[in-house]
Amino acid sequence: MTEHHPPPPSPAARLRALLPDLSPWRSSPDFRRMWIAGLVTVFGSFLTFVAVPLQLKELTGSTLAVGAVGAVELVPLIVFGLYGGALADALDRRKLILWTEVGLGVLSGMLLLNTLLPHPMVWPLYVVAALVSALTGLQRPALQAIVPRIVPHEQLPAAIALNSMRWQVGAIAGPSLAGVVITFAGLPWAYFLDVLSFALSVVLALGLAPSPASHDAEKPSLRGILDGARYAWSRKELLGTYAVDMAAMFFAYPTAIFPFLADDLDARWALGLMYSAGAVGSLVVSLTSGWVSRIHRHGRLVVLAAVGWGAAMSVAGWLHNVWLVLLFLAVAGGCDTVSGLFRSAIWDQTIPDELRGRLAGIELLSYSVGPQLGQVRAGGMAALTSVRTSVWSGGLACVASVGLLALSLPKLMSYDQRTDPHAVRMRQRKAAEAVSEAA
Repeated sequence: MTEHHPPPPSPAARLRALLPDLSPWRSSPDFRRMWIAGLVTVFGSFLTFVAVPLQLKELTGSTLAVGAVGAVELVPLIVFGLYGGALADALDRRKLILWTEVGLGVLSGMLLLNTLLPHPMVWPLYVVAALVSALTGLQRPALQAIVPRIVPHEQLPAAIALNSMRWQVGAIAGPSLAGVVITFAGLPWAYFLDVLSFALSVVLALGLAPSPASHDAEKPSLRGILDGARYAWSRKELLGTYAVDMAAMFFAYPTAIFPFLADDLDARWALGLMYSAGAVGSLVVSLTSGWVSRIHRHGRLVVLAAVGWGAAMSVAGWLHNVWLVLLFLAVAGGCDTVSGLFRSAIWDQTIPDELRGRLAGIELLSYSVGPQLGQVRAGGMAALTSVRTSVWSGGLACVASVGLLALSLPKLMSYDQRTDPHAVRMRQRKAAEAVSEAA
């Protein structure tokens, strides 16, 4: 008998398979509202992300002073990130998100007021950076923990990709606009636009449905935080995602010294492009993220993408042509997004809801502490050697450290969401909840 094979997919079908999966946007009004509010906030925050190190550079002229921003942000992030995770499990996550957003807007207003002084002061930049880090630590676990509640389990990878794309759009537009605004209008306008973005996001967040804690939720306590840490320690594949990301960011996150790299390349005009280049690469990945839901061995992609991030940063540190530097920064950003997508997929598809906030607090540390320490490392290494050496040596160290972690974490490399017992248990639990709600 003649075998009948299905016709190969048309080019149009192949293209549609690559496009982002919009099912979370269509199925969840709260996800749509959070996505838009997050886009507005990210857009404004990246204006400040460029403005603060540039203002410190102008006021001090020191790479160490710029890199020290990461140091002052570190302790508040650790303390309040862990406590924020406990709060996210014990309080209404919507209220926690809303009030911390208000606080972040007030802090941006303080940066604006300082910049309007006849002689802006240095110390408020560090104080505000520390307070922003504390509020971010309180807010981010709730932001992450609320997503599995408002998006169906099978749509979580698509929701992660859409959230990543939202961040990238803001990361591209924000720094690029910041370069133009700061050059032609001045620093105060960058901070003013950030304040305005927080005001708009608060208005949008007011429309979110309540997200109360479960009836048996524990009060925030050190014991509860330790329970979350013990759970994370028992999951070696989770530990692997944290360790790989922290190593990659610590060694190969040189954004604090981008103002000095732009000067070294005699391309100060390209500073905004340097900050947004990584987001361009990330956006390319997100716009073609239809393949994400068809990948099952998430741990391997986390490791391979982290290696790619370090390698691309190393090449960027060697190059002298600004356009090639921007190209490899974009490649690094794409690799970082691939790693982030699959880290988040492992987290969101395997962690129980009653621990989601506390584990989100630990996750916050893994993907935030690394960059903060990375800024300190980059600034210190640049002061001891040179800007370029700081960039390329950090990239090589990233590749080496991630490779060693991959060899020592077999559970991460063998993780498969189709067969992992935690992922299977979560699918069964979500299906039972859906049946109960339908009944």
